[in-house]
Amino acid sequence: MTKIITLPNHLRFIFTPLAHTEVAHCALMVKAGTRHEKAGKEGIAHFIEHMLFKGTNKRKSFHILNRLEVVGGELNAFTSKEETCFHASIPAAFLERALELISDLTFNSIFPVKELEKEKEVVCDEIRTYQDNPGEQIFDDFESMLYKNNPLGNPILGTEQSVHNFNRKDLFQFISNNYFPSNMVLSIAAPADENKVMELAKKYFGARKKNHTNKLVPFRGYKPEQIKLVRHNSQCHYMMGKPAPSLHDKNRLTMALVNNILGGPGMNSKLNLGIREKYGYTYTIESGFNSYSDTGTFHVYLATDKKYLEKSISLTEAVMNKFASVKISSNILHQYKQQFKGQLALARENKANVVISNAKGLLNFNKVTELEEIYNRIDKITPEEILKVAGDYLNTQSGKYSSLLYESEANSK
Repeated sequence: MTKIITLPNHLRFIFTPLAHTEVAHCALMVKAGTRHEKAGKEGIAHFIEHMLFKGTNKRKSFHILNRLEVVGGELNAFTSKEETCFHASIPAAFLERALELISDLTFNSIFPVKELEKEKEVVCDEIRTYQDNPGEQIFDDFESMLYKNNPLGNPILGTEQSVHNFNRKDLFQFISNNYFPSNMVLSIAAPADENKVMELAKKYFGARKKNHTNKLVPFRGYKPEQIKLVRHNSQCHYMMGKPAPSLHDKNRLTMALVNNILGGPGMNSKLNLGIREKYGYTYTIESGFNSYSDTGTFHVYLATDKKYLEKSISLTEAVMNKFASVKISSNILHQYKQQFKGQLALARENKANVVISNAKGLLNFNKVTELEEIYNRIDKITPEEILKVAGDYLNTQSGKYSSLLYESEANSK
């Protein structure tokens, strides 16, 4: 059974016992992401994620990278708009090794100047690689439109200019402002004794000092925009969307189900069946829904040839508006609920995903919601609630949608 405790220094810890496995997983999640960056320091949260692997008081970069790999383990990290996460999967006998290493990286990194300058070029190359992929770049540009004048709209990677301007003092300042125990969650899933794991958590994370809380710049003042950019692409890339329910909105789960039905990962989504399968106008068409602390993003994305662009957009809007105005039957909704629950169950099979999901739940809600409870909440969603939420967020005739088009340079003349 999952165990949650808060250490005396206010760091929260969650342990999930595993059976019939020889692998352990752990994750340290910090509430420090793009939204916590100051003006001119765009991308510093992600840059620190890189730099924490470059040296500590007792380890050089090679020793960090080699520490888990020599026993077959994996160490990785990611940065999002509101969190940074360091996670490892390791043979269970070496769990302590992984926890000690993550603790060392998080609290004892020294950001060597030589490594810092070298990593600036690595990250700038990552930015350029991203910019060469319009199917990824459009997501950043679209959120920049939605969340103009708010750090939430900044790209996670930052810009080449902001990255080149970072110095060691900037990194230490961001760490001081954000990397403190009450702003962190340690999550572990392992075939191990609960008391032993708890002692390891206290040993490597319990001695860190308390600190203040960091604050977000609240998002306000959304104004719809329609922007067209000419790009050197072979296809046209199009995205439309608007702000959506936040992490704490009562409609968040219903919106997640609405999104799954409309354009989620299933090949039987309404958009895939109504545009790709029926007409063959596009290979990629999907919708997405992301929640943040005080807002969220709903979007629809498609890529197609110029000659099919207007038809694809028109058909997409027709599918959305029908969904927003016609109540779904109880039988069909039941099928979509089963599909959604099945996808959640499959995701839970990956125990590395479980520790990360547990960490995020505890960080944002101060609790972890068990899968059965989520199933029960899904089962209680009614056709009327689906219609209400779809009407609020899928109706393209409301005038509240923003859109971004990357038009192919070859086809724009």
